[in-house]
Amino acid sequence: MDRTRQRITRAAVELHGTVGPAATTMSAVAERAGVTRATLYRYFANEEMLFEACSADWRAANPAPDLARWTTISDPVDRVGVALVELYAWYRSTEAMRANLLRDLDTLPAPIATRIAAFPGAMRDVLEVGWPQERGALRHAAIGLAIAFETWRALAREGIDDREAASLMVAFVVGAGT
Repeated sequence: MDRTRQRITRAAVELHGTVGPAATTMSAVAERAGVTRATLYRYFANEEMLFEACSADWRAANPAPDLARWTTISDPVDRVGVALVELYAWYRSTEAMRANLLRDLDTLPAPIATRIAAFPGAMRDVLEVGWPQERGALRHAAIGLAIAFETWRALAREGIDDREAASLMVAFVVGAGT
């Protein structure tokens, strides 16, 4: 039973990563998992339950950067540098899934959409600590831009590697306060 549940969950993860959550149907998950729809519904009564299992499985295999560890870095410039290197590496390793999730955010179950939408704010809260108060609104905007998936993706498409992109965005954040 556990193997069948895992096969169904993995099939949903694969489909979410390729076609995206909005285009993933229960029939497609059942087909990919090699089970009938009746079997799928025996394990997951509805799409939200399947999505929760899929999300938990994916997060376990692709943990987000550890924001609590970032709080232990006292210098705000160093903290942003470490954070962006880790964040950009995570974005690179999860690019297809993250792009699909962000594109389909409005179609996701509310708890999952809320969790995804809240992550940038939580990161920004950690990264804003310790900076001088002058020009705080500009720094707030600069940090928001630096941590945005879309910013990383644009830099990566320009051929800038993750460490160079992180250095560039650290300089951008520092410059926003001057």
